[in-house]
Amino acid sequence: MRTRVHGWRWRQNPLRRRSDMVEAWIALVVAVLLCAGAPLAGAVAGLWAHGQARAVALAERAERHRVRAVVVGTVPEQLPSVQGGDADHAYQADVRWTVPGRGARTALARVPAGARGGDVVDVWFDRQGHGVAPPPNEVAVWQHTVTVGLCGAGGAAAVVLLGHGIVRRVALRHRLAEWEQEWARTGPDWTRRRA
Repeated sequence: MRTRVHGWRWRQNPLRRRSDMVEAWIALVVAVLLCAGAPLAGAVAGLWAHGQARAVALAERAERHRVRAVVVGTVPEQLPSVQGGDADHAYQADVRWTVPGRGARTALARVPAGARGGDVVDVWFDRQGHGVAPPPNEVAVWQHTVTVGLCGAGGAAAVVLLGHGIVRRVALRHRLAEWEQEWARTGPDWTRRRA
């Protein structure tokens, strides 16, 4: 029957080596880093990402303007799937709107999925007059924040666990070297008695 003694590395005993104590302290440090350090790293990364994403969103809101326009021309029967775009703005179509004092304008812009000819839709343009996606809203900013925070916490945990694996391997080599030295001292006494 196998008995496991918990905490044996912390107690004084004749079988405990210096590498056992080092490994016990390292295990404690790893536990603290995983429980406190990784979440803290994730929170810091998330806060940084939130600030960056809000700055980008504010800059895009300043550069872009929304226009109420009418979809003109033919709309494709089968809509192409948009990779990397949001479902609300699935394809591009010609739109027409009136600018006060300048008259009617027509341009190619991203329109919501399901829009047909004659529908009034909101479209976004940059300063050069090109149709662009709407600026990120608060939900998109928070999604980015949470994603970066989780990746930061996961990355920190992965680094801690990788470091722990390397340290355990080095500790095992030191432990085996200590056992070899100990056996070199005690081995001859054991083999002499048997001879």
